[in-house]
Amino acid sequence: MTPPHRPDQGTDPQQSGQSPGQDAPVTARSEHSAGPAGHSAAHDGQPPARGTRVPAQGTQVPAQHDGQQSTKPSQTSADQSGTSADRSGTSADRSGTSADRSEASAGRDGGHRSVFLGRLPLRERTFLADALRTETVGGTLLLAAAVVALLLANTGAGDFYQDVKDFHFGPEALHLNLSVADWAKDGLLTLFFFVAGIELKRELVAGELRDPRAAALPIVSAVCGMVVPALVYLAFAAGGGDLRGWAIPMATDIAFALGVLAVLGTGLPSALRAFLLTLAVVDDLGAIAIIAIFYSAGISFGALAGAVAGLAVFWFLHHRGVRGWYVYVPLALVVWGLMHASGVHATVAGVAMGLMLRCSLRPGEETSPAAHIEHQVRPLSSGLAVPVFALFAAGVTVSGGALGDVFSKPETLGVVFGLLAGKTLGVFGGAWAAVRFTKAELNRELGWADVLAIAALSGIGFTVSLLISELAFTDDPVLADEAKAAVLIGSLLAAVFAGIMLKLRARRHRSLLEAENRDEDGDGVPDVYEEHDPAFHLRMAALYEAKAAEHRRLAEVATRHDVTDDGPA
Repeated sequence: MTPPHRPDQGTDPQQSGQSPGQDAPVTARSEHSAGPAGHSAAHDGQPPARGTRVPAQGTQVPAQHDGQQSTKPSQTSADQSGTSADRSGTSADRSGTSADRSEASAGRDGGHRSVFLGRLPLRERTFLADALRTETVGGTLLLAAAVVALLLANTGAGDFYQDVKDFHFGPEALHLNLSVADWAKDGLLTLFFFVAGIELKRELVAGELRDPRAAALPIVSAVCGMVVPALVYLAFAAGGGDLRGWAIPMATDIAFALGVLAVLGTGLPSALRAFLLTLAVVDDLGAIAIIAIFYSAGISFGALAGAVAGLAVFWFLHHRGVRGWYVYVPLALVVWGLMHASGVHATVAGVAMGLMLRCSLRPGEETSPAAHIEHQVRPLSSGLAVPVFALFAAGVTVSGGALGDVFSKPETLGVVFGLLAGKTLGVFGGAWAAVRFTKAELNRELGWADVLAIAALSGIGFTVSLLISELAFTDDPVLADEAKAAVLIGSLLAAVFAGIMLKLRARRHRSLLEAENRDEDGDGVPDVYEEHDPAFHLRMAALYEAKAAEHRRLAEVATRHDVTDDGPA
């Protein structure tokens, strides 16, 4: 299912004093609403007098008259016309006032302590729901592709499956005569890293990472969640194992994690989903840096210079406002080809181009280029690129001897325990230490058991872990397959542990989700984001008064029926 365009968080550069080419990190506070706030301003901010009934804007309140239901306008026609103008302010306009005041109160306690896993701003929550909906579908396809790959590799179709993986095609003169598996790894997976680059840019410009104080907590958790698994692997491999696989257990696969959540039927409050997404984004950034630095060999500086020049042209055209896929797709293919020829892993080109996209709005734009392109590319990444990569990467032979090797070799033990224990302890310990030694506090609606569940879920390291397994042991295919098997087993054990923890907290999570989504006044904005808006409370008062009037009418009707039934025959 294709998600709708996400709401952008950006400013008008002319108002902010920035040049049109600059990105501007702005929250919903930058928008000034003339919706319900304008209505309440008509009363000079004063509440209605005691005993005065103030209907909602344009609401008709049922009245009693001779036991029959009738309606009367709650205000004069002049008031109604003013109310309709107020109503024309969209739910997004209202979110620029009441939702942000609610955000401010939810994000701080007395103005001194920031809240870890606090309520998200409404726009951030809306984007998160849309983005993760696509990732959930992609995660389900990813699970299916992994299962199909294992079945093909361990049945009579194994030889055919291996022949397809090893089939080579492409222009030899351009060093692109690659196998099908390599095209999936170096080619299709570039789309995944392109989307990762856009996500990282959005997080830095308008998301959780734009505020250094707010970003410190998830960044510390994510960094600890990368360092501890690497140390666990090195501890196992130090006694004679191959140390090159130290980065395998470091990454989190957000799509696979969401696919597990979909299978379990477990919903997460938006704050926990945002924390998981931020962990995955920071993990992807770390993985990108590690692949570029440690798993690139035989650098050709001429081809690398050409790739950098192509990226510069890409940035120049994009920020000059040049449009058209027929310009950027050929240019992107040239940049990718040069990056592949340079010896740097080709997926780095995707990340670089994603980071160059503009996330802010210019005058006359309804959505930013980054939002529009991500909306187009994310389904291809989640629904095609990653599942196809998994189809050719996850097909490892599983037998009694192979499983015995996983739990006997230091490299594979390091991968399994790095994902299961290292990620869990690293993320949870980083979060606890960050809260313990800063002025932050955990959201009072959540508990440390929720953080532990997310930490365990981050141990599902599928796509990037499989990729690093191939890059780390390119000269030892047997060890590479064993490392892949270890990734599958470690991710499965992490998913089981996380599933148990999430099921124990499922009732609490459902109640929080219901509270987040409740919209009793039907204006399209969840009620929790309007708690500090006087107009919201006036609308709710009118709704309850209308319900009370209807129940009084029904009580009178029921009373008359009782009198009639008790009368003489």
